Amino acid sequence: MGRPSKALLDRERIGATALALVDEHGDFSVPQIARRLGVQTASVYHHVDGRTGIVELLRIQIASGIDLTALDLRPWDAALEAWARSYRAAFAAHPRAIPLLTTSQVVAPEVLAHYERAVALLGEAGFPPPTVMPLLTAFESLVLGSALDLAAPATVWDTDADTPLLAAALDAAGPARADTAFDLALGALLDRARTLLP
Repeated sequence: MGRPSKALLDRERIGATALALVDEHGDFSVPQIARRLGVQTASVYHHVDGRTGIVELLRIQIASGIDLTALDLRPWDAALEAWARSYRAAFAAHPRAIPLLTTSQVVAPEVLAHYERAVALLGEAGFPPPTVMPLLTAFESLVLGSALDLAAPATVWDTDADTPLLAAALDAAGPARADTAFDLALGALLDRARTLLP
């Protein structure tokens, strides 16, 4: 029997399969990935360095949805805002992956390139070096928290309880509460960032 014209297994297929499992169940296992791809578990290990390697493939898969060219915009605040919105959209599509990714070190060059360019952008804009990483961390916290908020149930709070003020506030916020909250927080963070410039 001849070899198949297309490889049955590669890193991209492993990453996509792991991401599908995480989207469905909130986690993955190597045997689950192997079963879904119709291969032996050992075959998966030939392509990745265990669970850690697969988590990094998840990161690459999701980061590929972030518009890196947003960081080419000028001025710096327009670039950072566009990047933050794209970053949020990419992670909002896969919110169950966020806990897996935020508890492991970023090592993928494709993903580190985003941070390298963001640091270069802020350096070029004149931000003092001690402010750069706290600023990027604040943006990342906002983006990932907002992506999780988008995945939350429509009614996070039980308004059947004796909380008429909360119920009225939720009604007044309307169905776009998460987007409005993100816009508010992003605007506030950009305003604060401007004060850090010399």
